[in-house]
Amino acid sequence: MRFAVGVTGMMPSSRLAEVAPMRFVFRSALCAWLLLFVSPAWAEGEAGRAASCVLLGKVRSELNPNGEPGVVIVATSPSTVSAQTVVTNAKGDYRIPQLPPGAYSLRLEKEGFAVAERTGVDLRAGRVVRVDIALTPIPATSPRAEAPTEDVGAVRGQGVDVDQDLINRIAVVRVPRSGSHGQSDGMLAEDWLSGLSPSDPGYGINGKGPLLPPPAWNPDRRFEGLIGVNTATDSDGPQGSNSSRDAAPDWAVPLMPVVIPDGTPQTVFRAPRPSEPAASHSEPVSAPPPLSDMYFKGYGVNPTVDTEEQRFSTFSVDTDTASYSLTRAYLERSALPDERAVRVEEFVNAFEYGYVNGGDVPFTVSVEGFPSPARFGYRVLRIGVKAPEVRAAERKPSHLVFVIDVSGSMDGSERLGLVKRALHLLVDALDARDRISIVAYGSEAREVLAPTAATEKQPLHAAINSVSIGGSTNAQAGLELGYALAARNRVEGGINRIILCSDGVANNGVTDADGIWARVKDQAAQGITLSTVGFGMGHYNDVLMERLAQVGEGNYAYVDRLEEARRIFVQNLTGMLQVVAKDVKFQVEFDRSVVSRYRLIGYENRALTRQEFTDDKVDAGEVGAGHEVTALYEVQLRTPSLPLGKFRIRFKAPDGGSSKPLEVQLPAEAMRSSYESAAPVTRLAYVAAAFAEKLRGSYWIRPLTYDRLIVLWEGLGPALKDRPDVKTLGALIRTTRSLDKRDDRFESIVPVRGMDFDRAPRIK
Repeated sequence: MRFAVGVTGMMPSSRLAEVAPMRFVFRSALCAWLLLFVSPAWAEGEAGRAASCVLLGKVRSELNPNGEPGVVIVATSPSTVSAQTVVTNAKGDYRIPQLPPGAYSLRLEKEGFAVAERTGVDLRAGRVVRVDIALTPIPATSPRAEAPTEDVGAVRGQGVDVDQDLINRIAVVRVPRSGSHGQSDGMLAEDWLSGLSPSDPGYGINGKGPLLPPPAWNPDRRFEGLIGVNTATDSDGPQGSNSSRDAAPDWAVPLMPVVIPDGTPQTVFRAPRPSEPAASHSEPVSAPPPLSDMYFKGYGVNPTVDTEEQRFSTFSVDTDTASYSLTRAYLERSALPDERAVRVEEFVNAFEYGYVNGGDVPFTVSVEGFPSPARFGYRVLRIGVKAPEVRAAERKPSHLVFVIDVSGSMDGSERLGLVKRALHLLVDALDARDRISIVAYGSEAREVLAPTAATEKQPLHAAINSVSIGGSTNAQAGLELGYALAARNRVEGGINRIILCSDGVANNGVTDADGIWARVKDQAAQGITLSTVGFGMGHYNDVLMERLAQVGEGNYAYVDRLEEARRIFVQNLTGMLQVVAKDVKFQVEFDRSVVSRYRLIGYENRALTRQEFTDDKVDAGEVGAGHEVTALYEVQLRTPSLPLGKFRIRFKAPDGGSSKPLEVQLPAEAMRSSYESAAPVTRLAYVAAAFAEKLRGSYWIRPLTYDRLIVLWEGLGPALKDRPDVKTLGALIRTTRSLDKRDDRFESIVPVRGMDFDRAPRIK
């Protein structure tokens, strides 16, 4: 159904009295003389160091109450560009110096222990903060699993503590007659789950995870992949520097456990420092895992909300697709992605659904629902939004400034080589309306190509081919030069866009991210937007790339193959470049008399409050020409025959100004009687979302096995299944079925047969 809506030696006191005046005069003169030669940069650096913070503490456990050695600690904060990683010493102590002030989150990992997290660690300027943490051993009879400290089925603290009363209460779940599957009153949920068994293929999240094939040994690159701030080299080679590495404290450990995506720790000897004797180079070094140093940030899983407590669901739109293509790159390397890398909405929005826009309205909305294949008593509600199309001939003229990372970590055919092939495709897709500039940055930034008309194909292709690897990663210098080029050559009334092509690893020139965010946001406000395109597996910073695009009012994509580059730069060129609506927000107001509970599937890092929906000072997502945005809910109905509530959109025109509201009803007539009776594209959206939910270990998807998910994919119909992108989705699901050997983290607490479909347990 569619609707048209619009972070001093001792000295005797008598002698001291004689020399004090002379000493004072001498010191005053000396200080005055020195001040003439002290550079402002040195003074600023000293001020920055004085304002920096130190985080330290001890990690203990029941096994080692005096201190747990070898614990990997990762500190993340919006105040820093990349994560800071250290390892506890033999006494269980850790220390992270020179941190910018801000709020930090800590994540602790060690084989045989549950993962521990500590959030809200507040570091103030010049302060030393101590945080001691205890790890919980995993019983020897229990398989290794990650047990988060917060409810993985909820964000914002919702969920229930697990106790015997809960287990007894949900041992047998009964669902009323109004359940979405139309069962008779009192039907047992365990009957609905009949046939499921922990031994079934694809049951819940089962097994141990994949074993990665051994990486090819390359003695010249043996130190790549090391994690931590205490190694002598980084991913960019010897050009990178870190003074703290040359003066490591006595508590620094020589061995670094590296956790690869399947959760299996490996031990890698640290790289020798230049000051060490040459003999140290003969130490045995294990080959690093191919997918190490991948930085992600998790946002939890949305809770199920009771409409009596909150009937409004509000969030910013997200048209990014990077999470899906990153996951595809993982799976095609026979590895499961980090659960934090999976963002459901980016899986869903990676596919086209054929929504139609009338052309005379800002947005068209389509709604459809069906009984949930995974959640007893709930229905899936799909809300699809389509932005107006802009014909290629009507696209605005553009000046695109490509800022290309050429640091050592970008070496390789799947990194800089793929960047070049992607840019060649783009050059051939642009026309006389467009100009291109190219900036490359390693240790420093340089202008490779001044603004050149897209019709000058030969010099453009030659400039792209001339870009080569060199230096460490000074991302800030690259962006500054790119913005300067864009500002000097602004296309009035046109598209002015910085496109950053990088792996997101910034290890030189950037220590405090606040300055970058402010710069990017200010330039976006002046009409120079920023999009990010990620390349490479291993040494990749998803957190930075996503945040830059979000602040820069652009989009974030990840290129794992040439076909993806063609999709972004050629097929979706107009949609990527031309924004048709800014600060787009969605809100659903559920009718309490009709909907008793609901859960938004995905969009956890885009959540807004009800009040932020109408606050024009709150930033939200941008939508390009012809873009489709899909949101899925799970809803529990009281009265299936009445409208579910209202769906609202709020957005600004591309050039800003005040926001405009749009509103439509969510009609009961949009609900179908079965999954099979829903439109094929609605089924596709659900399959993509369910796949993402399983990959990130969501509580709510536990009853849906991989085998059943494949059956749902088969039910998309021949026409849709034969589409190349949908066919790839099916192949990825099958690959994951063979790789996913993780244990269901909830099974020992709340077995699938007796799971509570309304509330997720809190795992501590």
